[in-house]
Amino acid sequence: MNNVQEESLRDRKKSRRRLQILEIARSIIASKGLRSLKVRDIADAAGCSVGSVYNEFDDFDGVILTVNRETVQALTARLGAVPTEDPVRQLYGLAKTYLDFFAENANLLRSLFEHRMEDDRPYPDDILQMVMDAFALMHQPLVRVLPDADDVKIALLSRTLFSAVHGIISLGLEERMVAVPPQMLRQQVTQFLDAHLLGLGVLPAR
Repeated sequence: MNNVQEESLRDRKKSRRRLQILEIARSIIASKGLRSLKVRDIADAAGCSVGSVYNEFDDFDGVILTVNRETVQALTARLGAVPTEDPVRQLYGLAKTYLDFFAENANLLRSLFEHRMEDDRPYPDDILQMVMDAFALMHQPLVRVLPDADDVKIALLSRTLFSAVHGIISLGLEERMVAVPPQMLRQQVTQFLDAHLLGLGVLPAR
């Protein structure tokens, strides 16, 4: 085997190990939550040393951040697939899609908000931007239903809507408290949007 073939084999092995480590980390977070993720458990499940995990991702934060990137990318793809023809329906569709994604990936999505970098290092800009891009999908339908509102108002409304919907869903799905049945939670989210859009004059008074 020549040097090129040996290097290619090492690269493939390295890539497989990286994917294996990520899959193990994702599985642990999804099933048990971020707090249950330990680098020793990942290494044992992958059949490698702790040092090998660090070699692939620099540090433990690197593993978690990579999983979080994949989570927000998946979320953005789901939100981006919501039909845009009717801006009001789009807002309801975004909320419903967020609820569905959260229900399917609760611990993975919580990891995105719970993770704190070691040594108080700043959170990576690229992930923050991806999260902001996901939230910004509310911007255009709000512009369409509130054409006279300025950008500052739209940005604040977008943030408020996301924060409220996220809070309703996050608390509703929290098993340590009294979890809300999915259908009832969906009704709560819809009722919140009804009331908020009615208050903004987007929906007609009943």
